[in-house]
Amino acid sequence: MNTLKNKTVYLLDMDGTIYLGDELIDGSKEFLETIKGEGKRYIFLTNNSSKNKSIYVDKLIRLGIHVTEEEVFTSGEATTLYLKKHKEGAKIFLLGTKSLEEEFEKAGFTLVKERNKAVDYVVLGFDTTLTYEKLWIACEYISEGVTYIATHPDFNCPLPNAKFMPDAGAMAALIEASTGKRPMVMGKPNKEVVESIALKYGFNKEDMIMVGDRLYTDIKTGINAGIATVLVYSGETKKVDYQNSETRANYVFDSVKDMIGLL
Repeated sequence: MNTLKNKTVYLLDMDGTIYLGDELIDGSKEFLETIKGEGKRYIFLTNNSSKNKSIYVDKLIRLGIHVTEEEVFTSGEATTLYLKKHKEGAKIFLLGTKSLEEEFEKAGFTLVKERNKAVDYVVLGFDTTLTYEKLWIACEYISEGVTYIATHPDFNCPLPNAKFMPDAGAMAALIEASTGKRPMVMGKPNKEVVESIALKYGFNKEDMIMVGDRLYTDIKTGINAGIATVLVYSGETKKVDYQNSETRANYVFDSVKDMIGLL
């Protein structure tokens, strides 16, 4: 029996799985249309916290994918949901882009931007606006014992033509070199991100499958959450990486295009 046909909820990574940079990966639009045509659902699940949900929606629509904000779930949203559960209106020193700042402020948090203040959390996102001053202040707070959270652990963000840009995991490694401390991670590969989606949308985990291009985030997420997984070679992970890894996916394809006939 083809168990892909039994899955009704597809958790889809974006960068490296559906598109690279500003280009759709070949077959991804048809893949998404097939899921909808079969009466199934997909949720775009991304660790890239440099953008909020509305920016992802705008980008996907611009690329020809019709999507709503309810079909996008980011590591930034996973982080705000966690923090709201533990401390409403917390004071946060945030290393993030303007759009991530807006998402946190919309969720009711107070953003602190100076040193020597009363801060509840330091939160590290994919900060493409990172400055030495922000990094320095964050390290001070973390060294003083302020709870330190990262939205996700990805080291690199894939780009077209086999290029990449350093991601939040690389920034966390720099902070660890300075402070000796590692963050609590909210997004993939934590099982909590899948459980948050299941709770928010009313999904059964047995119906869900994780599709992505990274072993240490996407595939590990599925393994940690106890759901099926699909690895695609269209982004960061290449065949040689998979051959040399102990992490195993339930299915492996060159890209989502190869899944279309199996849905």
